[in-house]
Amino acid sequence: MRAMILAAGLGKRMRPLTLATPKPLIPVLGKPLIEYHLERLAAEGCTRVVINHAWLGEQLETHLGSGARWGLQITYSPEDEPLETGGGVFNALPLLGSDPFLLINGDVWTDFPLGRLCGDIDQLAHLVLVDNPEHHPEGDFALQGSTVEPCGDQCLTFSGVSIIHPELFAGASPGKFALAPLLRQAMGQGKVSGEYYSGHWSDVGTIERLQQLEAHLRMGTRVGEK
Repeated sequence: MRAMILAAGLGKRMRPLTLATPKPLIPVLGKPLIEYHLERLAAEGCTRVVINHAWLGEQLETHLGSGARWGLQITYSPEDEPLETGGGVFNALPLLGSDPFLLINGDVWTDFPLGRLCGDIDQLAHLVLVDNPEHHPEGDFALQGSTVEPCGDQCLTFSGVSIIHPELFAGASPGKFALAPLLRQAMGQGKVSGEYYSGHWSDVGTIERLQQLEAHLRMGTRVGEK
């Protein structure tokens, strides 16, 4: 299975760290955040990875190169300006082929076993959902059995880890757009499955959450626990 890492964000909430460094290269205990994804993908047998980029993207290409050091083949999907999550994936579809692919947000950290997702799906998308963090208490989607719905009695947070079928983008046009509306449309057709993950997950969107993640990795305790 091919994988795509979304790495084109501007990282405004992590300034000044991201003024001269793209967010995926911000070090977490001395290792760039995106390298955790690459190591895990390689360990799970993934060989081909597409990475989109915009802000300071040349630094990503210079640092990661061809991906050979992880046993990966990395292909880049440059964007003149960030196309958001949906537009970024749509722009990269020619590099991803016609089969479902693993999609990962470049600014999250998780120990979710990615190999669990390396299989075919009979839906347009399969999402990994997690408990709502303090900064996002309302959640995103509801999980009813193995079906993901736009809303429900208890919503969970989309982890940024998913399998996406290229057909999800049928009818989409080039440009800047978010992925969530396409997912909600597919949910309305009953074509999005999902699963709940209770393990470690962190949205590394601010300097404070970066520090929390580093504390977690140092101490071996769950992010947010006292």
